[in-house]
Amino acid sequence: MASIVLPDLDRSTGTLVLGEPARLDTRSAAPTSRAVYAASHVVADPLRASAENAADQIDWDATLQLRRDLWSLGLGVAESMDTAQRGMGLDWAGARELAVRTLTEAKSVGGRVVVGVATDQLKTDSPSLEEIRDAYLEQVEAIESAGGEVVLMASRHLARAASGPDDYLSVYDAVLSAATRPVVLHWLGSVFDPALDGYWGFSDPSAAMDTVLQIIDNHRERVRGIKVSLLDPALEIALRRRMPDGVRVFTGDDYNYVDLIAGDGTHTSDALLGAFAALGPFASAAFARLDDGDEQGFRNILGPTETLSRLLFAAPTQYYKVGVAWLAYLGGKQDHFRMIGGFETGRSLTHLAELVRAGDAIGLFTDPDFTAARASAYFAVHGIR
Repeated sequence: MASIVLPDLDRSTGTLVLGEPARLDTRSAAPTSRAVYAASHVVADPLRASAENAADQIDWDATLQLRRDLWSLGLGVAESMDTAQRGMGLDWAGARELAVRTLTEAKSVGGRVVVGVATDQLKTDSPSLEEIRDAYLEQVEAIESAGGEVVLMASRHLARAASGPDDYLSVYDAVLSAATRPVVLHWLGSVFDPALDGYWGFSDPSAAMDTVLQIIDNHRERVRGIKVSLLDPALEIALRRRMPDGVRVFTGDDYNYVDLIAGDGTHTSDALLGAFAALGPFASAAFARLDDGDEQGFRNILGPTETLSRLLFAAPTQYYKVGVAWLAYLGGKQDHFRMIGGFETGRSLTHLAELVRAGDAIGLFTDPDFTAARASAYFAVHGIR
């Protein structure tokens, strides 16, 4: 049986015997009960990955294969967003190239894609509101001209420059008025990015909700929905109860997605989740059950995955991408455990070991012998035998 010597939190070591992989009935067709996107990560070129400029550090073949794998499971891809290290190794030039390559690949296989746009091409930390507006417009135009639909990501620049909710209303009004395709807004909480504290003009998210809804009401014909990444299920539920008809709430709550997607009998959330990059087969199988009207089957498959997801997204939450790449490496989706910008150093060996245990607990590893060999070799290099 496949076994691994793993470090424990108390600095001792223990042996884990890997169990059998989960048996999942996945589907290649897109779910009909919900709109579902997985925010995928990027695979680094191991020979170039470093703390230097990350624009030329991507292994394009391996990165695009991750997207093909998600499409084959019926899942859409959310591109050039947080999971792809946007703003944490991946700049606008790299994000644009990634988006264009993914959109081109999607056309060849019929895959669904939404692409994150922001203001990260700005070279100053203190731009004017007009410069922020123009930066958004430049990125929207670039993605739409390539055939993509955008997710209007929260802007660190706007969080610094705005003096109150009216400044957000002004910038978003200009950008949404210029969009030619349906837009998904993005409410990213400070737990994911501390630089976004006070977004929409209020430190209290409950107060900020009025600004969000005013923006949506003013541009209902252009807003497809909003991705909510606050790790606050009560606030997401309150928001979706106030949402205009036809405007979707995409949960980005990687702690509580099962209940939020299943809904309360009246309102439900769609999904745009970084966790699904690591849990693609589970998501595919679970939504197949939900499509068939089997909510309990959906919960039975996806419910146990929340323990792993919560560990992936443990504080400091922005380093969850490390766990996504680590699990991809252990599952044979990439040939090494290096990340652009040297980002893999953001998690400890004990955290990586806990991810192995949590992944094994749900049957994540489809080839236990392969996973054990990879994990054992990695930990052995660091003196854990």
